[in-house]
Amino acid sequence: MIRTSPRTPLRLLAVLAAVFVAVPIAPAAAAAQPTTPTLTWAVQPANQQGPDGRRWVERTLDPGQAVTEHLAVRNFSDGTVVFALKAADGYLTDNGRFNMLASNQQSADGGTWIRVQQTVSVGPRQTKVVPFTITAPHNTTPGDHPAGIAAAVTSAGGTVAVESRVGFRVMLRASGTVTASLAINGLTARYERSWNPFSAGTVHLRYTTTNDGNVAVAGTGRTTAAGPLGLAARRNTTNVEETLPGGSRAVEGRLDGVWSLGRLGTRVDLTPAIVGGDPTSAETRPTTATVTIWALPWPQLSLAAVLAVLALAVRHTLRRRRRRLAQLIADARDEGRAEARKSALADGAPQAF
Repeated sequence: MIRTSPRTPLRLLAVLAAVFVAVPIAPAAAAAQPTTPTLTWAVQPANQQGPDGRRWVERTLDPGQAVTEHLAVRNFSDGTVVFALKAADGYLTDNGRFNMLASNQQSADGGTWIRVQQTVSVGPRQTKVVPFTITAPHNTTPGDHPAGIAAAVTSAGGTVAVESRVGFRVMLRASGTVTASLAINGLTARYERSWNPFSAGTVHLRYTTTNDGNVAVAGTGRTTAAGPLGLAARRNTTNVEETLPGGSRAVEGRLDGVWSLGRLGTRVDLTPAIVGGDPTSAETRPTTATVTIWALPWPQLSLAAVLAVLALAVRHTLRRRRRRLAQLIADARDEGRAEARKSALADGAPQAF
């Protein structure tokens, strides 16, 4: 547990920041501890005077261009600490958090653009500003080349060395033709009907988006489900979170209030939006995917069948009653005629004296 001191409010802020022990790089100032509970620190973008309030560094460079940036390492602990400074390629985790490659992994992209001194010694409750250089290779490709930079402390726990690091993202973009694009793969749809025949069902959608452009993008997807000839169309929107070039996202969506009309055409229209930088000069490529499912209206058909049976039963009963009534009337008429004939015969018969 990290201990804090009431007289040091900055230490509390450091404890609330993200930690680089199986935790992604925090976009703002962050704090961490290795093995001792009194060691906490923060790293954030800075200018020559100190932290400048940026959440991360974001630069656009021409091929071969070099720029100098600064970071501030803040030691909230009671003793002097020597931090290792490291840069590496950046990526997004499955839950959308930004992270950088571990120290035992080789960088091949934006992490190789950054040069920084190997270590920095920071006294107790002090802040050190350290410059670092970003150089875009002459043969770099246009678009984003994400990286991260961090201050780390390594401690030995038995036979295992544990590295704790805190840092921020460095979003690097090489000038040139910028393309924002998200491809849709594996679109599937499933219809969930309501057994209430007077209620519509739900269409569940699943697909994967892949950033096949060269810049970080998010996306807004419009989903549509409609019956034959576009009948009973329903629409909804689904958002795609930030995706780095080459990265993928699993997306789920739903459309409520969809009636099962047999053949249902489902469509996803996805428009990417550039994250960071100037989107006005980018080439944006919307994409569309469709899938057809069959949703027969079994509850409604069952209700119609029941109503048809009831109608036939009522009709049959009414016919039987009409026939019975007609038979009763005919029988009564025959009895009346028979009685009349008997009366006529009785009136016309000779009488004996």
